[in-house]
Amino acid sequence: MKNQKSKIKNQKFSVKLPTAGFTLIETLISIFVFLLLFGGVISMILNFYQTHTFQWQQSLAIAQAKRGVELMVKEIREAREGENGTYPIEKAGDKEFIFYSDVDGDGKTERVRYFLGEIQTETFVKECRSPVNDGSCLVSFSDFLKGNLVSAQLKISVQGDLNSSQEYVTIYIDGQNFGNVCETGCNQCPGNWEGVTTTNIFSLVQDGVLNIEAKGSCPNPSSESKCVNKICKEETQGEFSFKAKFELTITQEVQTPQLKRGIIKPVGSPATYPPEQEKITVITSYVRNAPPIFEYYDENGNKIEDYPARLKDTKIMKVFLVVNVDPNKPPVEYQLQSFVQLRNLKGE
Repeated sequence: MKNQKSKIKNQKFSVKLPTAGFTLIETLISIFVFLLLFGGVISMILNFYQTHTFQWQQSLAIAQAKRGVELMVKEIREAREGENGTYPIEKAGDKEFIFYSDVDGDGKTERVRYFLGEIQTETFVKECRSPVNDGSCLVSFSDFLKGNLVSAQLKISVQGDLNSSQEYVTIYIDGQNFGNVCETGCNQCPGNWEGVTTTNIFSLVQDGVLNIEAKGSCPNPSSESKCVNKICKEETQGEFSFKAKFELTITQEVQTPQLKRGIIKPVGSPATYPPEQEKITVITSYVRNAPPIFEYYDENGNKIEDYPARLKDTKIMKVFLVVNVDPNKPPVEYQLQSFVQLRNLKGE
């Protein structure tokens, strides 16, 4: 027994423990799979949130547009003469309708304007210079029209060798002579703009392009006082005979998704409707109309296309709105349509 114990005591044992953990590759694969699943879940949550947010916004926009159509129909139905005797309909456009109606129940007729868009005024400035005697320079304006033109003004100013009655700058706009600048009252190389003049060029900018030439006078090249010569200097650009600056101010109505309502209350006696007192509110902000908002029909239900006839023959109107918060996303555009009979014009 003693010998057996001795053998057992001196014998070496080898015990294998189970391997625990992952290899590096297994760990990386696990992390990748986890991130993939996590990203998928987050993407689903965000997509769900964005979809439902858009649907909620679309529902609000539709509800707002419905209230707007109801308001328009109510006010158009009661169209009547203005306090100054103006005919009930002032303008009957596809996307602008101006009429007269008592919209606040005070017994007086307000001027009401529904329109899609806003009035924007922008000024574009360009300069040119002539570096030679008896010279000229050119500027061109383009890409400034964005909507319906309301007004267009061109402000012209010059400086240079212009201190004599025979030293001036002639302006040509689209080939037409628009007169001389600085025939009197200007100085020689003053360093500031002189001879300021402003002209209405509404008819010339209808095509969206404006070409202007400024030309220095020189009735007698042998006489310095009778020729616009290059005697003026600038540190950066050197000598010049004259410089011209053109400031084009464009006011236009630009279409936007906002359908607006403008109200002008009558003032004074006899009554007037001052444009500067128009109060504008937004009816709905997500109108996507390509087709007209307003359509006009005579007493027999025939659609009126001719504009003058719209003013005197309209008895029934159609109001049509296309509403969508984001045209690039589903659901499809929501359409609202309503017909209204102008009660006070029914028997005319």
